[in-house]
Amino acid sequence: MNKIRVGIYGYGNLGRGVEIAVANNEDMELKAVFTRRDPSSVSLITENVPVVHADKAEDWKDKIDVMILCGGSATDLPVQTPALASMFNVVDSFDTHAKIPEHFSNVDEAAKKASKTALISCGWDPGMFSLNRLYAECVLPNGKDYTFWGKGISQGHSDAIRRVEGVADAKQYTVPSEEAMNAVRSGSMPELTTRQKHTRECFVVAKEGADKAAIESTIKNMPNYFSDYDTTVHFISQEELNEKHSGMPHGGFVIRSGKTSENNSHVIEYSLKLDSNPEFTASVLTAYARAVVRLANEGNHGCKTVFDIAPAYLSPKSADELRAHLL
Repeated sequence: MNKIRVGIYGYGNLGRGVEIAVANNEDMELKAVFTRRDPSSVSLITENVPVVHADKAEDWKDKIDVMILCGGSATDLPVQTPALASMFNVVDSFDTHAKIPEHFSNVDEAAKKASKTALISCGWDPGMFSLNRLYAECVLPNGKDYTFWGKGISQGHSDAIRRVEGVADAKQYTVPSEEAMNAVRSGSMPELTTRQKHTRECFVVAKEGADKAAIESTIKNMPNYFSDYDTTVHFISQEELNEKHSGMPHGGFVIRSGKTSENNSHVIEYSLKLDSNPEFTASVLTAYARAVVRLANEGNHGCKTVFDIAPAYLSPKSADELRAHLL
């Protein structure tokens, strides 16, 4: 059996996660890693795999079956995914929900023009959580969806804190409200505000001589990040932050509560508890990369989302094996 030839575009936390995920899939092999850094400065886990400057990606068009993009959603993927979809079958984890339709349109145009297959917004949210919201809504049309995130580190919110004057380093945890989740699980379909669903917990290392009261006030009143939430700020040392908050855990819950008749209520719940957000996200991307290659081989080109992919396309097992062991 010919192995699926995978390229990784971007080698940060997510890129390293994809490298690990590819090694865990026997039907795949890592062919090259592409980076905007000096390739000689990048050290891989996998032996005998070349590190190539991103500007040279086009030279690999015929050597890679699918390129897994590991850039950020803010500025990288809106540019990179359409550009690379004109040369490769691609998968990305674009997660700016409000801009997904625009991103889809741009990638779809590029992929169709090049007769390539692209999958966007793949991971656990958007991605696996999206699928569970869809399944639950279809099964219980008379109901309500609730999504809770955490407990986990929010990289974007942590970065926002680190930009506050007087802050040397910081990590921020999104924490779902147990009271709110229990209300949802009761089947009562409550109306919940943003503040009622999550709290935010901040662990901050202040620079020497910094005004901690001013830092705390700035964080708690930061619009779009903390002002709509009950926020707790803890000041700790750099050593404690490194020792206790160096990991990247995350997870969450998708819950739908609904009725099939006046007297019968139901609750569907899906949850994830992740030690490493980037490694888990990478594992989802890698499974969907297999599906993208299969669709491309069938001539099914253009942009896709997880809603368009049949579950069997994710598995290395044959249809017979899936029916015998998983159905």
